[in-house]
Amino acid sequence: MSVDSLLDAEAATIAEAVRSRAVSAVAVAEAALARIAAHNPALNAFTDVTADRAFAEARAVDETLARGEDPGPLAGVPFAVKNLFDIRGLPTRAGSRIGRESPPAARDATAIRRLRAAGAVLLGGLNMGEYAYDFTGENAHDGPSRNPHDPSRMAGGSSGGSGAAVAARLVPLALGSDTNGSIRVPAAFCGIFGLKPTFGRLSRAGTVPFVASLDHIGPLARSVRDLAAAYDAMQGWDADDPACRRKAAEPVTDRLPLGAQGLRIARLGAAFHEGATAEAIAAVEACAEALGVTRTIDLPEIARARAAAQIITAAEAGVLHLDRLRTRALDYDPATRDRFLAGALVPAAWLIAAQRFRRWFFERVMETFRAVDVLLAPATPFAAPPLGVGGTIRLGGREIPLRAAIGLFTAPFSFVGLPVVCAPVGRSAEGLPLGVQIVAAPWREEHALRVAAALEALGVARCPAPPG
Repeated sequence: MSVDSLLDAEAATIAEAVRSRAVSAVAVAEAALARIAAHNPALNAFTDVTADRAFAEARAVDETLARGEDPGPLAGVPFAVKNLFDIRGLPTRAGSRIGRESPPAARDATAIRRLRAAGAVLLGGLNMGEYAYDFTGENAHDGPSRNPHDPSRMAGGSSGGSGAAVAARLVPLALGSDTNGSIRVPAAFCGIFGLKPTFGRLSRAGTVPFVASLDHIGPLARSVRDLAAAYDAMQGWDADDPACRRKAAEPVTDRLPLGAQGLRIARLGAAFHEGATAEAIAAVEACAEALGVTRTIDLPEIARARAAAQIITAAEAGVLHLDRLRTRALDYDPATRDRFLAGALVPAAWLIAAQRFRRWFFERVMETFRAVDVLLAPATPFAAPPLGVGGTIRLGGREIPLRAAIGLFTAPFSFVGLPVVCAPVGRSAEGLPLGVQIVAAPWREEHALRVAAALEALGVARCPAPPG
């Protein structure tokens, strides 16, 4: 296998080749950087390529191996991160014009440092929606991230560059953030796996916040094993993130072979069918059939959960940006700026009501998880729309803004901090990827990943190769 073709393999395969010294980490980095140079101009996934740093890190991996020492389970594996993660020596853009004028970051985000400690090699920063307030992957300052399966289509957002880079095989692993669906939407649109862990499981230290009470970080990958390996490497308490829980690491990689054995699984109906295309519903049914699932469950007040999530998102984000809006309003994308301004005007009574409902909804969800272990639902109502499309779409018998419609099925789970794996299952009538959410109870990432691994082993969940 050539070094270039090795990049099409799982991260675990790359690490095995590097650890056995069948190939050097430097050669892997060189091949990955060559791919980025060749394909990124068409996809616009990367905003920053850290070539010198990548070669230095790769040499360190090779030198560690030469000394007979173990560089870690991700030895020599290239990865990249959404550009709201601090990368030492670079301004942290967060998809904004203002961010690129910031002083260079003094140190890497915690998640980057933990992947580096596992032997992974950082290749750069990835395109994203401005300040993460986005489901499309379109950026007014850096241009849109393009979907590798059809460059005229959205890559999804706000971690659009992360989804595009992994799906296009520029890197086997990427990091994104997810507030209302920003890992799961790009994973679904681009046909890859994505993990939004439990709120507080992984440290967000060294990332630009969007909505502090909803923000999560997590990995995107082309296999469940890679997703689990990255997740395992990043686990552990971090005092630098006040939301990070004091929980010991609970590795899941060795548990994947258990698959769905012993797990009680149900599909979600009603509110997760309204407005969904027939193909999106069929993707869930394919998973249910493969796993022998016959039970359907309805969660209560999903529409209210979506509304409450929108209120909390708008209010927290608006207040966070208020000072910059007063002094640099013209440096924002007007669409983002107007949503921040509207959020800053949300009445306190609305926010209090939304937070009270959040507690009520969490308790109802936990009642559901006393009866089941895993829930299945569509990730998005439809496959990736064309870039540049605005206006409304008719879903469930009513007209709603297209961009808001993208996150209809993801927001209710972020709202209460549940762990979710997005798995690529099936295609739309246009041949575009679709995604299915595999939802577990808090701190039960293992359950979601095991079900995803079972679907992958059955051939139901798989990452389609982009054309060409």
